[in-house]
Amino acid sequence: MTLSDALRAWMPQQRWFAGKGREIERVEVAELAVLAEQPRRLVLCAAAVHYADAGLEHYQVPLSIAGEAVEALVHGLVAAVEDTWVYDGVQDREVTQAWLRHAAADSVVGPVHFHRTAPEVTIDTTLVSRSLGVEQSNSSMVFGEDLIFKIYRRLVAGENPDVEVHRALALAGSKHIAAPYAWVDGSWPGPDGDSLSGSLGLCQAFLRTASEGWALALASVRDLYAEGDLHADEVGGDFAGEAERLGVATAEVHADLAVTLGTATTGPAELRAMADGMRERLDEACLVVDELADCAAAIRTAYDAAATVSGPVQVQRIHGDYHLGQVLRTESGWVLLDFEGEPARPLRERRALASPLKDVAGMLRSFDYAARHLLSDHAREPHLEYRAVEWAERNKGAFCEGYAQASGHDPRDQLVLLRAYELDKAIYEAVYEARNRPSWLSIPLRSLQRLVAATRDTTRELPTAERTDR
Repeated sequence: MTLSDALRAWMPQQRWFAGKGREIERVEVAELAVLAEQPRRLVLCAAAVHYADAGLEHYQVPLSIAGEAVEALVHGLVAAVEDTWVYDGVQDREVTQAWLRHAAADSVVGPVHFHRTAPEVTIDTTLVSRSLGVEQSNSSMVFGEDLIFKIYRRLVAGENPDVEVHRALALAGSKHIAAPYAWVDGSWPGPDGDSLSGSLGLCQAFLRTASEGWALALASVRDLYAEGDLHADEVGGDFAGEAERLGVATAEVHADLAVTLGTATTGPAELRAMADGMRERLDEACLVVDELADCAAAIRTAYDAAATVSGPVQVQRIHGDYHLGQVLRTESGWVLLDFEGEPARPLRERRALASPLKDVAGMLRSFDYAARHLLSDHAREPHLEYRAVEWAERNKGAFCEGYAQASGHDPRDQLVLLRAYELDKAIYEAVYEARNRPSWLSIPLRSLQRLVAATRDTTRELPTAERTDR
């Protein structure tokens, strides 16, 4: 078996591989750099995956090469290849310190460049790693209790927004990010013999005592369900205070991004293009989710309204994939993670300027998800449906109030655009659930029904001068 054959069989089994379900025609492997020689050889490879449909994707694959089987690495085995044993290099904690050593030294290893964020940054190269197994699109190694090194699995030409935005926010002195210590970039062979360059990884502070926003929100919902006769503001686990503080943190990050990476304003043409994109995604979603047919016309009307909003709309760099799983609550406040944007989107879209309302809408949808996804455990208790809606609305309101407090403007003052972004996000969720978790499909579908009804009410309540053409 060749290494190409081994990766062709192994990669589709990994959570970070985006091409599941597509037929792989062949895999071409290029060795980029040897990061360590002992106790095993740590080789950084780029795998070009050619699909039968003529598609092409590039992946970063660190491999640990051993002359004999390593019992402790059986869980990371790729294959036995030509008298060697090949393991996932992220899983081999005896060689992963090489990432720290190279980062601390600002090394250049072939086409791979390591950069500390500042000369005074100190990186402890003695820390031992463990892999973080909860991710989907990337792989991360936690070193000791101090550092986390994220490896970008999907290789895309250009600077990853995660690196770019973290560096910009660090320069702005933002207190709402995990401090970046180093980043890695490099080049790999392109499709026509050319060379492509882009980001390979990011090293940051590891916030070991932090709690994930999603977990905290779910705990609050469970407290509410356990006290079925109480309102959301009456239970001990009320989340509204945290939601408000999260709104403040979000607005402050948006303000820092506006200062460091700039802003612009959009006019009618840009708004029409945005709405056209939303309609295209809706049309594609209707081919996947039959249940969307009942509300598709009303959703298109909401997109039409967003396309004709009067006055310029400010756009800037944003998070791009914002939800409760992307925030951590630390002892000092909320921290935002993963500014990569939606990994499936082209890089130009992830780096494009957009309205901050898109991030706001993403978080509002996340509150709705937190409230409703536990209902599947209470199918025979329909009274909890009311509790779920009440919890979601209370926390969405608190988040917007916090955002308004820090930014000086309430996102709900731009309801037409905000609803359009919420609908677009819920459409994305419906497609995802239909393909991956059909039992959860009811969550976005019910949300779409409520959003459509709220959108109709909002439009009826607008003064005549603010109504949009139909």
